[in-house]
Amino acid sequence: MTARTLDGRATAKTIMESLHQEIGHIRTSTGKTPTLATVIVGDDPASHTYVRMKVNRSHQVGIEPRLIQLPKDSTTERVVEEVSALSEDPEVDGILVQHPAPPQVDEEKAFEAIDPRKDVDGVTSSSLASMAFGGEGFRSATPGGIMRLLESYDISVAGKDVVVIGRSRILGIPMGLLMLAENATVTYCHSKTSDLAQKVAAADVVVAAAGRPELVRGDWIAPGAVVVDAGYADNTGDVEYAPAAERASWITPVPGGVGPMTIACLLEQTLLAHKRRNHLP
Repeated sequence: MTARTLDGRATAKTIMESLHQEIGHIRTSTGKTPTLATVIVGDDPASHTYVRMKVNRSHQVGIEPRLIQLPKDSTTERVVEEVSALSEDPEVDGILVQHPAPPQVDEEKAFEAIDPRKDVDGVTSSSLASMAFGGEGFRSATPGGIMRLLESYDISVAGKDVVVIGRSRILGIPMGLLMLAENATVTYCHSKTSDLAQKVAAADVVVAAAGRPELVRGDWIAPGAVVVDAGYADNTGDVEYAPAAERASWITPVPGGVGPMTIACLLEQTLLAHKRRNHLP
């Protein structure tokens, strides 16, 4: 068996084309443009590269990007002040606080300063509660992008055993909540899980989001399982790709799988926030 590819680039391109068309129509009919503000603290090269990608993609679909760059020695209070100002700014539809922030910044406080109506990255407690209880808040961008990718390939998780490896508030935890909402049976695994290989081997769907390159060995994957790799470090994911692809039915490439879907979901939710705030259908 050789796994088929869950092509995030192709799926994201379709979403982006649809966004471009709809945003163009909104701009023509209302004269308004959705705006996404990004707050980045410090000079982490990977974060700045990712932010540039988001800015470029925003321009492509017609979203106005606003970038707020803060020095690496910024305090939590300074970051919260900037985020709070954006929350109160009537011209801003979506707010993103780039992760990770320097260690002296309390990210949770920065996240919680985001108006939930503008939390297009799905990082506030309000958004997490919405994902848990089926509210109208925003999905966390990477988990939301993963769900959109599975949906685009008609892969249902209902009734399936899903293993999520990782428990961060921006990826692992919301990933499990979204899977649970689609009637999957979810097992969370993490650095303290003692029998990871056995749990992965019993899964119909594996979502690897631990941030540890090739943590998941290919021969752990059950024949026919779906593998979603949300890890990324030097073009290497959390899953040992080649042997896993020999066993899985579907698998995401790294890069080209989850990453493009994260940005597409973020921009899609920015448009949704704009429509809600302006009472558009």
